[in-house]
Amino acid sequence: MARPTTKEELIKAADDGFDKLMALLEPLTPEERNGRFSFDLSKEKGAHWARDRNIKDVLVHLYEWHQLLLNWVEDNQQGRTHDFLPDGYNWRNYGEMNVKLRDKHDDTAYDQALNLLIESHKKVMALAQSFTNEQLFSKGALPWTGNSTLGSAFISSTSSHYDWALKKIRKYLKGRK
Repeated sequence: MARPTTKEELIKAADDGFDKLMALLEPLTPEERNGRFSFDLSKEKGAHWARDRNIKDVLVHLYEWHQLLLNWVEDNQQGRTHDFLPDGYNWRNYGEMNVKLRDKHDDTAYDQALNLLIESHKKVMALAQSFTNEQLFSKGALPWTGNSTLGSAFISSTSSHYDWALKKIRKYLKGRK
């Protein structure tokens, strides 16, 4: 599917990606759900291949990026203007933030991570529904989105991230067979 350019496409892409992720996870055995990733890192680009240790780490990553989006939108709507990434992070060093987000959930179990993700997806979708197409996809419609659009942040935190998670989990499962 092409990158969404309308509210309707954004909602559909996010929900479809989420549904595919849930369908992939649902039949997994406890051993598959909790198994350790063992990717050949010499063949993979991107720090995330070494960062995430298991499916739970992927789920909490998705959840935490939902939290970033939810908090960013709420704060900016309340006049507490700040960038999407927390203080101290930018698009060059956000990998360090991702490691901290993962480590924050060292004691989170798979089932907890799954429930957190399910609930945060619902909140993100409800928030997306609250905006107009123009607010989501017109540059400058919301001054706190800078040179981007609010829709881009939603896409990055939902459908694009779900595609990434699906790819990673499928690769893990394929390697177990």
